Amino acid sequence: MKLNSKGQVTIPASLRHKLGFAEGDEVDVVEDGTTLRIVRSEPGLSAAERWIRLVRGSASRGMSTDEVMRLTRGD
Repeated sequence: MKLNSKGQVTIPASLRHKLGFAEGDEVDVVEDGTTLRIVRSEPGLSAAERWIRLVRGSASRGMSTDEVMRLTRGD
């Protein structure tokens, strides 16, 4: 896939059909590290609420809550 001069890409028809995307659907492009993800927008939710739903449960389970708290608090 190539970006066009406007920074746009075309999602292949086979993927659009498989995932149920149709012309006129609202989507969001979300940065996920070095990856961009195209996700269906959820009407009525703020961008922050959509982002929270998108990333919920995606954190690695490598650290305990106490370890995360020490890291974020600088303890």
